[in-house]
Amino acid sequence: MEDKYANGYVFMASSLDGFVARQDNSLDWLMKYGIDENDNSFEEFTKNIDVLVMGSGTFKTVLGFEQWPYKIPVYVLSRTLTQGNVPESLQEQVTIKALNPKDLMQLLYKKGLKKAYIDGGKLVQSFINDSFIKEITLTQIPILIGKGKRLFGTLDKDIDLELINSKPMKFGFIQNHYKVLNT
Repeated sequence: MEDKYANGYVFMASSLDGFVARQDNSLDWLMKYGIDENDNSFEEFTKNIDVLVMGSGTFKTVLGFEQWPYKIPVYVLSRTLTQGNVPESLQEQVTIKALNPKDLMQLLYKKGLKKAYIDGGKLVQSFINDSFIKEITLTQIPILIGKGKRLFGTLDKDIDLELINSKPMKFGFIQNHYKVLNT
């Protein structure tokens, strides 16, 4: 029997110089812009997503938000965190796993979770390297932060992309939506 896997989708923002967070995972450079009430692109993106997969750094950052922003199941890939690190209020929604991308995507597919939102710089890199990312939506923020955590680091091979659409947004943001061609 052929193995089946969930598909990965990326929806992220980066500084113009390619960083998704500061070294300490801070997003202060992004949060200073406020909210564009007319932008519903994230809500549109998540309508068709079954599960969110994030790394431990992203999980720790999101735990610091005023409220938990997700309504879908969340899997946190970590070799250091355990289920005991998940607040009691999120135990039903958040699962910690120490799996590689292939094993996780196979597990998700078996659970009927076929479209996975992959979030977190290093995590996105590993899922791209393992050919599990089907589409990338990247919003470029008009700021140079000089150093931090890169969205795209070292890759095992060239990744060809096809631009699906591009749109200018409030605050000078540019959102590009790509299909990954060689997965």
